[in-house]
Formats: sequence, C-alpha cells, structure tokens
Amino acid sequence: MTSHPFSPRPTRRRALALGATLGSAWMASALLPGCASAAAPRYSVSLAELQQVLVGRFPRRYPLAGLLELQLHEPKLALRPERDQLNAVLDVQALGLLLQGRQPQGVLDVDFGLRYEPSDRSIRTDRLQVNALRVQGLPPTLSELLARQGARLAQRALNDLVLHQLRPQDLALADSLGLQPERIRVTSGGLVVDFGPRRG
Repeated sequence: MTSHPFSPRPTRRRALALGATLGSAWMASALLPGCASAAAPRYSVSLAELQQVLVGRFPRRYPLAGLLELQLHEPKLALRPERDQLNAVLDVQALGLLLQGRQPQGVLDVDFGLRYEPSDRSIRTDRLQVNALRVQGLPPTLSELLARQGARLAQRALNDLVLHQLRPQDLALADSLGLQPERIRVTSGGLVVDFGPRRG
C-alpha cells in the first residue's frame, strides 16, 4: 500500500523544523519586555522587606534656618498600587531654644515613585510629593518658617532614599539573558521589578 503524496502526516524532518521554529518563537517571547512568560526573570520585594530596611536609620534631625530643628521618626510605609506609588507617614518632633523646652509633635505625609540606580543596584525613592507637614503648637514665626521651607526639607530627607539593594546573584539570570531592570511596579503585594533588553 502506497502513501498518498499529499498525506497530512509530517515527516521527521518537517517535525524537527517545526519544533525549532516554535522553540525560537518561545525564546523570543521570553526576552521581550511585557510578554508573560515563565522564562522571563522577575524580582519582587515585599512591603515588610522595605519597612525592615528603614529600621535603625531613624530618627534623623534636620535644621530649619538655625531657628528650629525637626526630628523625623521612622516612616510607616504603605502601598498605593492604583497610583504606582508608595506612601510614607512619619511622626515629627520640633526642637529648638525658641520653643522654651516644649517639643511640639506633628506628622509628615508623602507619596513617591521609585527608580532603579544601576551604579549600586539600588531601588530608590523618586518624584516625592508632600501631602502634609503639620506640627501643632508652634509659635507663629516658626509656623511660617515651616510652611516656607518644610517641603524642601522633606525632599532633602526622603528623596533618593535607598529602600532596597539587589545582590549580584539576584541579577545573574537577567545578565545571562542580556537583560537589565527596566521598570519598578507597585502592586498590592509589594514591588515587582520587570526586566528589559540591556542598552549600551
């Protein structure tokens, strides 16, 4: 019995060629940014890990025009995935001779984005937005000073703050695939670092 010349059953050579084509397409999709593939590296950081990094780095003191000093306590972080941002709320304490021994309390509330710094493989705060800086019980002169310079102080204290640092082994797979961190997303479960093709 002879086989039909137009039989749909693939020959071994055709099957191997088809398999190679599908394999190449799968590898390409794994390396393209934004494609969902189990082979594409991805790195995540939980909120608890971010919070732990800040332990021991506060309180910090910042002078205002030599008249007032604000002591910032450890930030309490929260995820804002709907804005692709994080929020930080810090207790604030005012110190200074003009306060005559009193130490008024307040709060600093900020939102911020994130950026990746390749020189030290760190994730840092970026694009800081001050929502509120309030200290109750300040004399009028110092309240005006805080209103004028408070936002600048918050920028100096919290912008470009290192929240996480990747290790060389964390990037080993990405390096072998010619990839680098491209975008940091804020999700309901923490931060997710997406990778894209290495440039330069």
